[in-house]
Amino acid sequence: MSNYEIKTAHLVEIFKGLSNPHRLMLFQRMMTCCAPGTRCCPSEAVRICVGDLGEGLTIAPSTLSHHLKELHRAGLIQMQRNGKHVECWVEPQVLERLSAFFNPNPKGDHHE
Repeated sequence: MSNYEIKTAHLVEIFKGLSNPHRLMLFQRMMTCCAPGTRCCPSEAVRICVGDLGEGLTIAPSTLSHHLKELHRAGLIQMQRNGKHVECWVEPQVLERLSAFFNPNPKGDHHE
């Protein structure tokens, strides 16, 4: 498998992970530290407790858990148990990859 095929396969997994409206909304809620145009290193990523993340959603806790597992499987978020709580946060490298996908020619790098 070529490097191009690996990158394409990873992007397919990312987009599959975001293809559900609830997962997309959860991902957007977790992107608070990594606003467009800014850089966010893993140590600065905002960690959100799963219980807090589910507040205000009209889905069952088991469904929330399923959606978070799908986002994690797609490599979009990281999860870590902290005592009785599970924290999750956006994987900053994924945001860079998505930014590069949607903006292949960064400012000042136009090829004519």
